[in-house]
Amino acid sequence: MAIGGNVGTGVNITSDMARGQQKIQSQQKNAKKQAEQKKKQGHDQKAAAKAALIYTCTVCRTQMPDPKTFKQHFESKHPKTPLPPELADVQA
Repeated sequence: MAIGGNVGTGVNITSDMARGQQKIQSQQKNAKKQAEQKKKQGHDQKAAAKAALIYTCTVCRTQMPDPKTFKQHFESKHPKTPLPPELADVQA
């Protein structure tokens, strides 16, 4: 009778440990790759959003993406201030 628990079961201990090590390495590599992609994507989104805000309110310095939104903002937030000349012909 054999003393070892794996005798006769066909399981090779060293092979299982090597596959376990490969699994750990693969998981670490995948986690690093995912983190790099997420970091890269986040910066691109921020840059694109910032580039889209091209109109700046002269009173409160709030940035807006288009003249229609700018005019609506100006009329609702600064009703007593005269409308800037660039917004005079914009349809809100």
